[in-house]
Amino acid sequence: MLEAANLQADLRRAGIEPWSWIVNNSLMAAQPQSRLLRQRAVNELAQVDLVATHHAQRFAVVPLLTEEPVGVARLLALTHVSLQASPTIVKRSSP
Repeated sequence: MLEAANLQADLRRAGIEPWSWIVNNSLMAAQPQSRLLRQRAVNELAQVDLVATHHAQRFAVVPLLTEEPVGVARLLALTHVSLQASPTIVKRSSP
């Protein structure tokens, strides 16, 4: 996350405003059953909150997936709402 924040700062210095952030491989969004993984998911909350409050007007949270979303079909599948973990897109209102 720190690298992404630094990259965003570099882009802004160059006059480029990022449109959104993607928080990928999220355990929180994957809703794990394991006690250890659930605790790690809770630990993500502070980082996602930091994105939401300081770094991005809009962002998507993509769960940790069993298969990488490589290719058009798998990327499109991320946009479909299902009963399983799916990406969450949030748009923060301007202060």
